[in-house]
Amino acid sequence: MPDKITFYRVNDEYGCLSNFAPYPIMLKEKMWPTSEHYFQAQKFAGTSHEEEIRLAPSPSIAAAMGRSRQRPLRPDWEKVREQIMYEAVYAKFTQHEELRKMLLSTGDALLIEHTVNDRYWADGGDGTGQNRLGHILMEVRRELSPPPVNETPTIPLITRFKTWFKK
Repeated sequence: MPDKITFYRVNDEYGCLSNFAPYPIMLKEKMWPTSEHYFQAQKFAGTSHEEEIRLAPSPSIAAAMGRSRQRPLRPDWEKVREQIMYEAVYAKFTQHEELRKMLLSTGDALLIEHTVNDRYWADGGDGTGQNRLGHILMEVRRELSPPPVNETPTIPLITRFKTWFKK
């Protein structure tokens, strides 16, 4: 396994890590075509814009709609955006078993959304971006990983006492 894995385009080797990957998620009692649809729509939660974005014909259109400042952005967006991204990513990798397995197969590799188009969610193309999506993916991977197996199981103290008293 490589030390770092970059992703961006859906058709690339690790493209399923992208929010544009075609894996629907169920959140807020609705089906969202992609995690991108959900994320962008939550900028306008509780308004008609939320549903318009959910119904967008593609993740790129949903992204364009969400980035448009012709719609009134929710006032707490800067505070809640990472939590919303986490919700979308967690839903995606828990609702699709093949994705969960793929994410876990990345081991301890650094996950990097690699693009010049984004310095916050991605690496900015030159590694100086914040790569927040990559960090959220790694946090979800950590949470979904099975606990480490202790190679030498410990025997509970009460079991040892019972064994001693049988002698």
